[in-house]
Amino acid sequence: MSFTHERLGWDDLEIFFHVAETGGLSAAARLIGLSPPTLGRRMLALEQRAGQVLFYRAQSGYSLTPAGQALLDRVRRMHAAAVPVQQALFAQAATPLIRLSAGTATAMFLADKYNLLCRSGDGFRLNFVTTEARLDIAHREIDLGIRNRPEDSGNLATRKLGTLRFAPYRSWSVPHPEQLGWVALDPVHAKHPAGRWLHDQDHVISALASTVATVHALVQAGAGIGVMPCMTGDCDPSLCRAGPVIEDLTEQQYLVMHNDDRHRAPVRRLIERIVKIYSDNADLLAGGRPLRGDPGAAG
Repeated sequence: MSFTHERLGWDDLEIFFHVAETGGLSAAARLIGLSPPTLGRRMLALEQRAGQVLFYRAQSGYSLTPAGQALLDRVRRMHAAAVPVQQALFAQAATPLIRLSAGTATAMFLADKYNLLCRSGDGFRLNFVTTEARLDIAHREIDLGIRNRPEDSGNLATRKLGTLRFAPYRSWSVPHPEQLGWVALDPVHAKHPAGRWLHDQDHVISALASTVATVHALVQAGAGIGVMPCMTGDCDPSLCRAGPVIEDLTEQQYLVMHNDDRHRAPVRRLIERIVKIYSDNADLLAGGRPLRGDPGAAG
């Protein structure tokens, strides 16, 4: 990748980082505090200075070109290196921030239990980093990450959390469930096995979406049957199971952390609370608390 000789400021690269990570201007604008049109103009100016197109632009959001991905790989390392510097500079001025990364469904599950995670006087703030991407804990992109496999490399530690199962769900109020097709993540965004599974089946896919949250909203609206973690589908009173648990998708969840940080009092306190939440909700996570079932509808 080559750039013109005009000097690039960190502000533009940081904006690029947030637009690339969130996949769009609106989400990045909420993080940065600038308007989406302003971010759009800044990204166009960055591309002009780079002499290369960094983003594919579509109504569904921004995705990276090969040149954009190459730049993101470099900027991500810069961002990760800057975080400890920022924390050191503001350690005395702000309450420590613990960044917890999780996929959409897991983040929503934990956010619903915020009062069990954080309490008055804890001395830390919790930053939910909701993403289906695998962020780099070793290089301090985040502090804690919930993953579907343990880490066996780098200076990282792992705690097993529990078993997670998946099942098909539909809106319980659909008048003719036997006529429903399926709702799926589009192939570009179907990174998780549960997202890819549906594309390997001989099912009619009626609607596609680029995010887990939109798949959920479409299923609620009666657009079709969607595959969800049981902890999501079984807690939504607007849904019912459209078939049995999909055993092929059963996975273990793990909490991954930097080995140097896990003994810090705020981090250790949060780790133990996450572990307890998983323990107390083991049957929900494993598919043992269906609100209502309709095993014949997904046939």
